[in-house]
Amino acid sequence: MSFTPLTGLHAFVTVARHRNFSAAARELGVSTSAVSQAVRQFEARLGVTLLSRTTRSVAPTEAGRRLLERSGPALEQALDGLRTVMDTGDELTGTVRLSVPELAMEQALNAVVPRYLAAYPKVSLEINVDSRRVDIVKEGFDGGVRMEGIPKDMVRVRLSERMRFLVVAAPAYLARHGEPRKPEDLLQHRCLGMRMDSGEPYRWDLERGKRSWRIPVAPVLTTNDRRGRVAIAEAGAGLAYVPEPDVAPQLESGTLRIVLEEYAAWVPGFFLYFPSRKQASPAFRAFIDLVRTR
Repeated sequence: MSFTPLTGLHAFVTVARHRNFSAAARELGVSTSAVSQAVRQFEARLGVTLLSRTTRSVAPTEAGRRLLERSGPALEQALDGLRTVMDTGDELTGTVRLSVPELAMEQALNAVVPRYLAAYPKVSLEINVDSRRVDIVKEGFDGGVRMEGIPKDMVRVRLSERMRFLVVAAPAYLARHGEPRKPEDLLQHRCLGMRMDSGEPYRWDLERGKRSWRIPVAPVLTTNDRRGRVAIAEAGAGLAYVPEPDVAPQLESGTLRIVLEEYAAWVPGFFLYFPSRKQASPAFRAFIDLVRTR
């Protein structure tokens, strides 16, 4: 990164926005040391410290905050104009990095990815399938996919429709153990559970009208393997709590049945989310646009 006042300003604004040199370097496509050097040279040129640095954090000084407030929006507008001009030229290139839970990959992105790769053959997609709550800015992703818990400062674009979470069981299990009639009955049944990212057991959410239940089932089996839970439920080992698309074939064939259907809880579906369209690369903006037109 050769130094000019403009590159210094760009490096400073990017670091100040991320509050992290490594994340800024990933966005700019250069090394962390190059970003650090550009900011130091920029501070030396101005004769003022713009960033307060410790071993744990980076934050703008008072002078840095004033510069960020006055120059940041104008710089982003200028860069966005340059990107617009570049978009009309050669084919898009580069890499788009996404953090996506397994269910979203299967139920939402599998319909988008082939179309995107066909439309932009010189772009590479890197999709990290991970169910934990990832800080996409800190870990250098262009965007992420979630149902809920998306930070309020993120832009979101709908990827899928709402869906239900169902309690299902094999006919053989219901013949042996009977069918639960109300949410509390689940506490007396053999359940196939999973754990949350925090390690806590996943509680089963049910609802009816304005009332909701969160049942702390005591699983006879705990596994994060979604397909494994479905297969074990089909074998008659217990009740499973699953998103409806996961068991559509089994419900159609009759190897699984819905129980407590009147209590099935709706979830909002999946959203693609990202920090700001202005900060997005041309390749990622093309991905966003494809999602929007679905």
